[in-house]
Amino acid sequence: MDVLALYGLLVLTTLPPLVPNSALLVSAGVLASRGEAFLPLILLVVAASALLGDLLMYLVARRFGEPVRRWMRRNPRRRALLEWTSQRIQRYGVPFVIAVRFLPSGRIAGALASGVLRYPVRKYMLGAGIAEASWATYSVGLGYLGSAAAGRPLYAAGIGLGISCAVAAVGTAIQWAARRRALREAPKGSGEGESGGSCKGDGEGRGDRASSVVAV
Repeated sequence: MDVLALYGLLVLTTLPPLVPNSALLVSAGVLASRGEAFLPLILLVVAASALLGDLLMYLVARRFGEPVRRWMRRNPRRRALLEWTSQRIQRYGVPFVIAVRFLPSGRIAGALASGVLRYPVRKYMLGAGIAEASWATYSVGLGYLGSAAAGRPLYAAGIGLGISCAVAAVGTAIQWAARRRALREAPKGSGEGESGGSCKGDGEGRGDRASSVVAV
């Protein structure tokens, strides 16, 4: 594969959030271990492309917050995911922006929730930048280290993809449990908000309602 074509493919498959490119990233690591590509440049291209995609999703959600919320409300799973992500971004900030990237659909959920919440762009960029640099190092490093250890490109690709699938399975299990918990807690939270709004005045009750609207 031509080196320039490799870098172009890395950009095209990393910038959009829904294009699976684990095999390509592992293969890029294998090529770097064989001296056919420059590892630091691969890491820079992958991390920068992913960060640019994150920033675009964040800016769209920040600019069109209400349409994004309406779209998320249409599906109970999407709504629960957005609420769960929003609550933890508000509570934990940058550390959660970093961590959510490694969950299935976490890249999209983290960017959309941060944009809808109007989370400070500098803090979001800091968290997303660290997350994407870590993700790029991990993804490409699987192929690089696997090739160096196994000595055969096919073995290295198999090792890298196997580890990636295992990590994805663990992340899916964590996210599934979190969604179920959020769905169970949602009716309770809405009931408390309604009763609170009917009994409280314009002070604390309004603040609670405002925070719940932002979270959704």
